[in-house]
Amino acid sequence: MFNLILSFLLVLIVIFTIPFIIYGSLASFLDLKTPAELSPIAFLLNVLISKIGTAATFVLIFNFTNNSLNGHWLLYAIIWLPLFIFGEISQTIEQNYSWKEAVVGIISEIIYLPISAYIVDLLIKT
Repeated sequence: MFNLILSFLLVLIVIFTIPFIIYGSLASFLDLKTPAELSPIAFLLNVLISKIGTAATFVLIFNFTNNSLNGHWLLYAIIWLPLFIFGEISQTIEQNYSWKEAVVGIISEIIYLPISAYIVDLLIKT
């Protein structure tokens, strides 16, 4: 149980911080901005709530595979990747989300999904 909770917390940290690092490093270069209709606190809270659900689901699905994915962390990350890519693409339909933001989001996901999968593979041995 301890490793399950630790996996959740570490995955949450990874999937919450890496996008900010990527967006922050590319923001001035690509002229990226946070949504104008949200305060910075509301924006961070919105992202955190979304990432809590994602981290919990990511860890629990891996846990419930009963060792069939142990050692296959990269495959697990690749399985998740289309979900996130299509999510980024669908957000471009909204008027306040650009293709630049979607590409940066996809780059973030390409980085944090394998890291997260490696963490759960390392810590969860059911």
